[in-house]
Amino acid sequence: MKVEVDVPKCVASGQCVLIAPEVFDQRDEDGMVVLLDQAPGPELHTVVRESAMVCPAAAIHVVES
Repeated sequence: MKVEVDVPKCVASGQCVLIAPEVFDQRDEDGMVVLLDQAPGPELHTVVRESAMVCPAAAIHVVES
């Protein structure tokens, strides 16, 4: 799995950080998404997929390998 984020689309809702804090964070100055792990391990795949599904801006893209 590879994770991609489209930062300009981000609306800083923080849902991804609440669901998968090991993979996502937010910038202090504006709350925009920060990708911490572009290729998370299998134990995080479920929460990454959930983060992508709940993102209100559809700014998270999961590429399955």
